[in-house]
Amino acid sequence: MKLGIVACDILKPEIEYLTKDDPDFVVREYLEFALHEYPQEMRREIIETVNKYEHRLDAIFLGYAICQSLDGIVEELKVPAVMLPGADCIDALLGSEEYTKEKRICCGTWFITPGWAEQGIKGLVKEMHLDSFEGVDPQFFLDMLFESYQRCLFIDDGIGRTKYYKEKAEDVAKQLKLRLCCRTCGTSSITEAITKVKRLAGKEDKGCLQVP
Repeated sequence: MKLGIVACDILKPEIEYLTKDDPDFVVREYLEFALHEYPQEMRREIIETVNKYEHRLDAIFLGYAICQSLDGIVEELKVPAVMLPGADCIDALLGSEEYTKEKRICCGTWFITPGWAEQGIKGLVKEMHLDSFEGVDPQFFLDMLFESYQRCLFIDDGIGRTKYYKEKAEDVAKQLKLRLCCRTCGTSSITEAITKVKRLAGKEDKGCLQVP
């Protein structure tokens, strides 16, 4: 069985934690998280990346949720693929019920997973292109964009190095002038997707599959 991973690098900490010793995954490609700012370009790059492995891999774990533009993408892939449930990576990790609950607790919440903590403020600046205005400190735009936010919520999903990621999250919260809250969750959605990839790869009729 030859499997691949094509995923957003925001989810790299979780995916590597779960698959690092799995010999079935012979290809790993993590695409730049800032592609989310260009939904159609992201979709196009994912399709191109996956399709180049036609006849080379049995199945691919697509480490993306719907993320604005990926609904129905598995139908355009030439390699059998399983993707994550939910609207985005936070939804995929927390589950829709808990995600909605946290937004109701505080609608002005910036969610920070280990991957987002690793990217830090530089990641925010890069994703929002806040460094493209010559002579203007990106902090000026961050202050405006996050003026209505009230908290950062660090999500400890049990992959380890909690102190390291939490400190990174604290740095983000401090620079955004927000309070830091923390909660835990698991990685069951990713684990289930990996299981489905293996099941899919073992089928004779290798059609594409999206996690329901």
